[in-house]
Amino acid sequence: MILARVLGNIVATQKNHRYENASVMLCQQITPEGEETATTVLALNAVDAGVGDMVLIVQEGWSASTAATGKSGAAIDSAIVGVVDRVDLLDDE
Repeated sequence: MILARVLGNIVATQKNHRYENASVMLCQQITPEGEETATTVLALNAVDAGVGDMVLIVQEGWSASTAATGKSGAAIDSAIVGVVDRVDLLDDE
């Protein structure tokens, strides 16, 4: 799983019919402390996440496909599967 922040929407005038009701989001990977990294990813939005939300992304074909469309077999690499409310980290010892 990847922790990321949603940067914006991707608009596609043409897309596979399996994705007709799904939005595609541009997400930037972040550290558990909330710091941005240089990695961005496109992910199908399976949980109605919005711009600025901290999200969990799965990057595994079967899981991403099933989470985003409800059916296996769609060609999906990444899907947003959760909106994160907070991250609790242990204190340094």
